[in-house]
Amino acid sequence: MLNKNISILGCGWLGLPLAKALIENNFSVKGSTTSRNKLSLLEENNVQAFLLSLNENEIIGNIDAFLENSEVLIIDIPPKLRGNSSENFVAKIKTLIPFIEKSSIKKVLFVSSTSVYADDNSMVTEETIPKPETEGGKQLLEAEKLLQNNKYFQTTILRFGGLIGEDRHPIKFIAGRENLENPDGTINLIHQKDCIGIVLKIIETNSWNETFNAAAPFHPTREAYYTQKAIELDLISPKFNKEKPSIGKVIVSDKLEKKLEYKYEYRSL
Repeated sequence: MLNKNISILGCGWLGLPLAKALIENNFSVKGSTTSRNKLSLLEENNVQAFLLSLNENEIIGNIDAFLENSEVLIIDIPPKLRGNSSENFVAKIKTLIPFIEKSSIKKVLFVSSTSVYADDNSMVTEETIPKPETEGGKQLLEAEKLLQNNKYFQTTILRFGGLIGEDRHPIKFIAGRENLENPDGTINLIHQKDCIGIVLKIIETNSWNETFNAAAPFHPTREAYYTQKAIELDLISPKFNKEKPSIGKVIVSDKLEKKLEYKYEYRSL
């Protein structure tokens, strides 16, 4: 019989709506946040809230109680490596693993990213050997390996493309900008609702010890897509620089659609 208790480490932009969806599917959910102000929001949504901070050498908060009685742990804490902020994300995962090992957790779902693959203008499947070019991608890949190689629990890796939703779209960050690179690079995006649907399918079908790419099967060029989106949202169109050759990749998610029998709600974005 399936244990209906799930712990979500990181109830942020994706984690909280995911928690709500799991609760609607009769799961009992424990959720963590690093913000004391957010505890009441989690509780209001019937999530058992924990104030937890995962650091490189320690975990601040009651991690044992957070994991207790849950069979599934969803890890949704992206590396903070943008701008001047940098951290040793791999060290954080190493600090977490002993607590998972001694807990009731049997299955881990790790939210990763397609940034583990190189931008070499290729079609990327789960068989493609990851060759990350960014620090974030390198640390995510290392964290994936640490989790998947652990014999105390089964880990499924979910490599999401760029995340978008009703309140989040990249055009809002690049509207009106000039000299953007890679006009002919392709987009690899996925809607928040599909992210949630895929996680629910993985749990429902008991698909563990797997790796899945997850990006909508919709890959126009960056220039065509963002120009069209700017027009739709009445924003200033970004301008692209075509002097350098474009680089990118096309993320193929066929495995996910076939193995999980998942149908994207947002096939075009």
